[in-house]
Amino acid sequence: MPPRIPSSSGAARPPLLPLLITVTLLTLAVALWYLTRYSLRDEVGVHWHPPAEVRCDLHAGPCTARLGQGITLRLAIASDGPIRALERLPLEVRLTGIPAESARVDFVGRDMDMGLHRFPLEAVGGGVFRGEGQVTICTEAVMPWRAKVVVDTPQGRLGSWFDFDVARR
Repeated sequence: MPPRIPSSSGAARPPLLPLLITVTLLTLAVALWYLTRYSLRDEVGVHWHPPAEVRCDLHAGPCTARLGQGITLRLAIASDGPIRALERLPLEVRLTGIPAESARVDFVGRDMDMGLHRFPLEAVGGGVFRGEGQVTICTEAVMPWRAKVVVDTPQGRLGSWFDFDVARR
């Protein structure tokens, strides 16, 4: 009986190849996830301006930012008492010094990724935009949030941010 010759189709794979394929696919999935989240945030082209007061308290009243050239943006969250998670929050953005086509408020976690919580506001006239928003619940006793306000103006997209904390009940 002649000796058996193994076929070339049964060539052995290196033992690390399946692991390397899995790691590569996971890396591509994570990169795609980050790219998608970045594009959903839609912050490209926003000219950001810091708030006028570093320690403004949205729990107590409106906060203001100067967007340059006599433009002022004011955010008010009308809440009975402190801002609470999962409660509907009446939002008002008031823009003076320039007309705006639209406005929105995004709530983002400052120290923890809490997802995208975007609330487009409705124009009511005179540079005033109103709507409702909501912050989500967190496992932390006190969750630091940032309200990012973006307005679309003839000068482009302008924005500012206001930090606040939400204590768990």
